[in-house]
Amino acid sequence: MGTKTRSIASGGRETSPKATARRGAKTGPKAKARARIEELESIRYDFSPQATARRIELFRSFQRDRVPRSGDLLRLHERLCFSLAFPENEDVRAVALELLADFATRPDLKRHRKELVDSGVAGTSIEFRFYWLTAIWLVRQGWGKHLSIVWKEFENAEKLNGLWHLLLPFSETPGLDSFAYSAKEWVERLKNPEESDAEFVIRRFDALRVPVPVKEKLYEELDIPMILSSGEGTPSRTRDGWASPVVYRKSPPDATRPRLHSVVRSTKLDVRPVTPSEGRRLIDLANSCMVPRHRDLLIFLGADENDVRMVDAGDGLQFACMGAVPERRLLLESVYGFLTLMNGVPIGYVLNSALYESAEVAYNVFETFRGRGAAFVYSKILAMVHQLFGATSFAVDPYQLGHGNEEGQLSGAWWFYYKLGFRPHDPEIKALVREELAKIRKSPGYRTPPARIDELAADYMYLQLQPSRSRTAVGSRVVREDVLGHLPLGEIGLEATDYLASRFGADRERGVRTCAREAAALLGLRRGVSSLPVGERTAWERWAPLVLALPGVESWSRADRALLAKIMRAKGGRRESDFVQLFDRHKKLRKALLA
Repeated sequence: MGTKTRSIASGGRETSPKATARRGAKTGPKAKARARIEELESIRYDFSPQATARRIELFRSFQRDRVPRSGDLLRLHERLCFSLAFPENEDVRAVALELLADFATRPDLKRHRKELVDSGVAGTSIEFRFYWLTAIWLVRQGWGKHLSIVWKEFENAEKLNGLWHLLLPFSETPGLDSFAYSAKEWVERLKNPEESDAEFVIRRFDALRVPVPVKEKLYEELDIPMILSSGEGTPSRTRDGWASPVVYRKSPPDATRPRLHSVVRSTKLDVRPVTPSEGRRLIDLANSCMVPRHRDLLIFLGADENDVRMVDAGDGLQFACMGAVPERRLLLESVYGFLTLMNGVPIGYVLNSALYESAEVAYNVFETFRGRGAAFVYSKILAMVHQLFGATSFAVDPYQLGHGNEEGQLSGAWWFYYKLGFRPHDPEIKALVREELAKIRKSPGYRTPPARIDELAADYMYLQLQPSRSRTAVGSRVVREDVLGHLPLGEIGLEATDYLASRFGADRERGVRTCAREAAALLGLRRGVSSLPVGERTAWERWAPLVLALPGVESWSRADRALLAKIMRAKGGRRESDFVQLFDRHKKLRKALLA
């Protein structure tokens, strides 16, 4: 039994039942499905008519055939998403749309649902410890019933019990004081039968009458593990998209390395303001894109529907540009978020800080779309930042480069920026670069190990369109330039701290009111702070202590002081980018802050 036999008919090969089963496995449903998906991956960047016809044929085969393995089903999903972003013709796009529209109801997806948790595929659940702004956004979108608390992983459940007196009406205190229910038991008793446990808790925090930052801190210290189960319209990578004109492609994404100096200076992008309602839909799309990717981005969660613009870079590439509501803006630099869209499909996002005609840019491409075209898209991003904010210096922070970031180290992020023309300023890192370049020249197959990437990425890298910038020397080394990455923003903040401490001590509230009045008198704000719109008043009160701490403001000309007042108001105005442009025009203010 089970003996191997040979026969002339089989050409000397095994003919036992086990051998037959093994041969059958190579041509069975699993192997066939995998072979077709591997073929799809192999022609990903082949846009010839033959490859296009074959792509459509392979996609259509999966309309009727099932995928036996969960990993292969996910790979099919990624190829469909890619073809939706980069379609060659209407037929490719139509079949990709059709397959993705029905993906959540596929029998093979239902069979593999548990294995595909956290994949972001429609029809699967997402497990995450959502921060406050994401949690309340999900509930306000109407998805609270799909949220549930994972009680077995909720390490801080008893801390929730300690907050019930803050979260519930006073009439419920006798019961709270008398019964020692667990947090889970209390939630089950307190909530309406039609509410989920997570929705109840989130709504009670939302009703808490305290400043929003306090509410956020109380909620986030609980670190509540949750599951967002799939439901009608819940966030997924499968469904994300924006209605926009489709540009069909004759060739794959551009793989050439752009000359950034030339592209940034010569490119003029079409910038279109959108209505507040369209702005809100774009903000919701950006947040929906983050949820299945386990990300909480404050700039999208705190985006202002009145400060949203659509930037068109051509060939189907667009950026939804979003600024923050006034109360979420930083004191000095201006932060904007950009959702990157290719033919309406979200393919990544950008975070940008701007000040002093400089920018710090964080660039992210969603995994499905990484590979060819990344440098081309990045060149358009820098051109956009140059156009919107007047930036002529661009910085990349250490984490983006790979410092303390394993994913960045393995992807070679540092070399990506180096090859595009970015350079470190730190002398020690420059020495390391020379060593690495020597090793590459000696052994062309050499690859920089992750540990060395971590060292190379320990400080910012810069691309500067104007090499001569203001520099401050300390000792024998140039350590600062008037660009983000070098600017001592923390030390500037400490000047305001020292000023308030010396004049007002613990009574900071009186200090802010007094400084706001004194700054209004100094800068010629005739109608007073109370006459300002809410956003502008918030910005004025935040800036006032810093203005009074600045050296020599009282001796400035009336025009310079009036411009400073305009800058302060712009910080809380409709578009924070207006603040950046006004700030960069005020040479005395720039110099005083650096002093």
